[in-house]
Amino acid sequence: MVVGFSSMSPLVQALVVVVVTTVVVQLIRWLLAYCSYFKFFNKLPGETDFSWIWGNMHKPEILDYLQSLNTKYPRFYRLWRGPFNVSVSLNHPDTVRQLLKTSDPKPFSYNYALPWLGEGLLIASGNKWARSRRLLTPAFHFDILKPYVAVSNAACDVMLQKLQKHAETKTSIEMFGVISLCTFDVILQCAMSYKDDIQQKGESHPYVLAVTEITELWTERARNPLMTRDVIYSLTKNGRRFRQQCDFVHAIAENVIKTRKESLERDGPPQKRYLDFLDILLTAKDDNGQGMTSLDIRNEVDTFMFEGHDTTASAIAWALYSLCEHPKYQQRVQAEVDHILQGRDSDNIEWSDLSKLEFLTMVIKESMRLHCPVPLIGREITQPLSLDGVTIPAGTSCTINIINVHHNPTVWPDPYSFKPERFHPDNMKDKDSYAFIPFSAGPRNCIGQHFAMNEQKVILSRMLRRFTFTLDPNHPVTKKTAAVMRTMTGMRMIATPRTPTV
Repeated sequence: MVVGFSSMSPLVQALVVVVVTTVVVQLIRWLLAYCSYFKFFNKLPGETDFSWIWGNMHKPEILDYLQSLNTKYPRFYRLWRGPFNVSVSLNHPDTVRQLLKTSDPKPFSYNYALPWLGEGLLIASGNKWARSRRLLTPAFHFDILKPYVAVSNAACDVMLQKLQKHAETKTSIEMFGVISLCTFDVILQCAMSYKDDIQQKGESHPYVLAVTEITELWTERARNPLMTRDVIYSLTKNGRRFRQQCDFVHAIAENVIKTRKESLERDGPPQKRYLDFLDILLTAKDDNGQGMTSLDIRNEVDTFMFEGHDTTASAIAWALYSLCEHPKYQQRVQAEVDHILQGRDSDNIEWSDLSKLEFLTMVIKESMRLHCPVPLIGREITQPLSLDGVTIPAGTSCTINIINVHHNPTVWPDPYSFKPERFHPDNMKDKDSYAFIPFSAGPRNCIGQHFAMNEQKVILSRMLRRFTFTLDPNHPVTKKTAAVMRTMTGMRMIATPRTPTV
């Protein structure tokens, strides 16, 4: 039986009035704040054809949509991610520079990857990020990187044997998978001295497949404003699958770490030719003599196992794709490699060769400009940001739209054409340093960028020394939006053996 308001005692009536009034006042305040928020951001440059629930994220191919706005809004634009979440997309060196010079944290959407990567270097912020960055920087000193060239050569030998078998039967091969296995092999050996015949256990590896699925699920969740809350996402099929795959990759990382720790306790420091990433993680100490916790170590291992193979594989695959589309450039790279290796018994690439691969370096950079391995990154600004006279308030999520910067027609003339000569030193000397940012820039840039560039040069040189590559005409290549640039149905190529020109 419902008790009427008039039958309540004066004290209860007063309490009800206070509660209802408080709720109504708070609701009005929230509505006024939201109206002000919506009004402010809706005045920024940006499209008006957005859904109140889905924002602009309902487009079937979001990356194509974002790029289509580049000509219309070459400096920045507003992007609604739902009714209560807006992001400001920065598309020009002048606008991204202001943000990349800071060490501002990643936006909320990166928290979706916490069950996978934890507070590793990619996601951590503030003092946690600064401490990890200081502890990990020695792992990428040039003296540490030099021996890794031999590891990349050894992993490449295995891949070349697989390509030779396909070449003999004149059948096409899915190159994205083959290259991913090779880069995964490299990162396991360089980062953790872990060898397990990774490339010889099939067309792919369960870890590589799991990471691919995790990044796709992460991207899909970031586009869906209904999946913001963890408790809701965990009840969905995708949420359960995401957690399952995270547990799987954690188990692989923990097994690698456990094996190394047991080896150190049993045999002491290994007498090997190079210091690896895990060695540094296990022995690193901060100014207070404190090392990294077991969870810290696993988070960093997960982060570098992902970033060390997935993004590099994407860069290599798209560079090879670009050379297939432009045979004259492929021949020019082959001639350069042949000249450097002239008179040698082995076609291994040495450390001293890397700086001589000048045209290949231009090809790699132009491919990363055209086919960005990581199209978008994000930050949440901690201080107001001034953009062309407009002050964006602190707390706003900003997208550093790398692919739009790289395709911005006011920065790169004829931006959708593949022209490696853009990166000739004479053409780059007056170029804005923030016009080309495949590894981000500023204090939160990619700590492993030199490692990645060296690996790309070794693998592409070895591949192009042995073979000429052409695209399989029966399998067209279509880009797929994810955290890392991939394809919808793979990237099939035909490898034809070649004889060096010199």
